[in-house]
Amino acid sequence: MSITDFGGVGDGKTSNTEAFRKALQHLKRFEDKGGSQLNIPKGRWVTGSFNLTSNFTLFLEFGAVILGSQNPEEWPVIEPLPSYGRGRERLGGRHISLIHGDSLSNVVITGENGTIDGQGRMWWELWWNRTLEHTRGHLLELMNSHNILISNLTFVNSPFWTIHPVYCSNVVIKGMTILAPLNSPNTDGIDPDSSMHVCIEDCYIESGDDLVAVKSGWDQYGMTMARPSSNIVVRRVSGTTPTCSGVGIGSEMSGGISNVVVENLHVQNSAAGVRVKTDTGRGGYIANITITNITMDRVKIPIRFSRGSNDHPDEGWDPKAIPAVKGIYISNVVSVNTGKAPVLEGIKDSPFERICIKNVSLLGLPPSLNWHCEFINGLAVQVFPEPCRQLQTDNSSSWC
Repeated sequence: MSITDFGGVGDGKTSNTEAFRKALQHLKRFEDKGGSQLNIPKGRWVTGSFNLTSNFTLFLEFGAVILGSQNPEEWPVIEPLPSYGRGRERLGGRHISLIHGDSLSNVVITGENGTIDGQGRMWWELWWNRTLEHTRGHLLELMNSHNILISNLTFVNSPFWTIHPVYCSNVVIKGMTILAPLNSPNTDGIDPDSSMHVCIEDCYIESGDDLVAVKSGWDQYGMTMARPSSNIVVRRVSGTTPTCSGVGIGSEMSGGISNVVVENLHVQNSAAGVRVKTDTGRGGYIANITITNITMDRVKIPIRFSRGSNDHPDEGWDPKAIPAVKGIYISNVVSVNTGKAPVLEGIKDSPFERICIKNVSLLGLPPSLNWHCEFINGLAVQVFPEPCRQLQTDNSSSWC
């Protein structure tokens, strides 16, 4: 069926919130009868938040644009995620995403390169002006769902993180273009969170935060829920972010992150290429991360491990909850016009172990700029310029 079958008007002015909600309510009847598809034809369709259903396809035809409502009341406030304990930015609840789903299966969001525009400037200004009352909503969030495909669309101007699968499994995100102004706050591209079996491929992203960030909950709330992110592949992703990284692991990683493969990544004009982020109080673990075939141009810090953000949900975090980081394999990296040498900072009471860095060339660095390493151990093979002493150069070690 088409959104026009439910009274939708694509003039860029008329609110279609009721049309979308009626459409989904009607199509929900077909969950167990072979499924359904809602077509969005060419036009500009203004809407507030709406909830998807199972066995369902949302299809944007060529020239179709879904526009997020500029009325905050059409982005209702919902409960915080249990693995965060509160809104990520403000205490209490959080605004729902523009397109939302919970406990769904077999959902496809695709089309002929149609566009979903969150019109996020209203939300960014609340953040800049420090008048935000609740955490901003995502452009698309799916919770507790499995068998998801998101493809062949352009997502722009998300109020907050753009695509957020959380507590999900079997998720494919491919052929996406994700754009936000480079100064827009926290407009991450794709953030798989406490999710398993996720493939992100063939995407171009420009944002004011990480292009891709793998997460799994925040401090004691993430540890209590213990829902890890694992078996995640990120490949053939490119883009730019002047404040953050091409791919970030963490910093909210308290449920654990393991078995992540990042390959064929191209990052330009960015603050960092690949970054592992954690902190005292996070607990959890980061293990078995493979990052290979990375090219960078005009990236300030190509490889960065960081700690000490002092970013906690409330006073209940445990200073004795020390994350364990073990097994990070980085290979086949070329960086040109490099700004600074890598910064690899582990945690004093829990050094990062088994760091393997092979075949890495960082070009354009002044000779005076040296690697900065603390509380790490591992090996470096065929790395230029010479790495820090904590990374031994021992070609005979088989594990690296």
